[in-house]
Amino acid sequence: MSPFPTWLLVAAALIVLVLAVIAGYYLCKLHLAQKVQAHQLAELERAAQDQRQRVNDSIQILARTLLDDGVGLTEASIRIRVLLDALQVGQSVRDEFVAFYTVADKTSHIPILQEWKTLPRKKQFQFEQEMARVEGEYRDFALDAARRILGREF
Repeated sequence: MSPFPTWLLVAAALIVLVLAVIAGYYLCKLHLAQKVQAHQLAELERAAQDQRQRVNDSIQILARTLLDDGVGLTEASIRIRVLLDALQVGQSVRDEFVAFYTVADKTSHIPILQEWKTLPRKKQFQFEQEMARVEGEYRDFALDAARRILGREF
């Protein structure tokens, strides 16, 4: 007679078989979850790239419109700065296009949109004079920056 009863070996084999099936089931589930996660990650990366492209396109449109006198320097500077910041560009890009950042910073205290509309006409005129002074001071730098930004992607 063998040292272990046969029924004990059969039971052990069944337990090992059941555990192997369970492990295979969870391995399969893990593989499917990883596939779904990889697909979702690829979708997120695609969406992020699409958004980045839209922001880059907006920067190009603003720069072109600024050069064609279709938008004011102050508005273009504020919008370009916001878009560059949304792209989380590095310090070297911010330094290269410092004209936009400077104009935007120097006019950031001026109300916009609905707040502008509620200002008395005299106050609007004062702010318009201030914007004209800032734009006059930085116009050449900003137009040069707009020319350099054309065709660039960030």
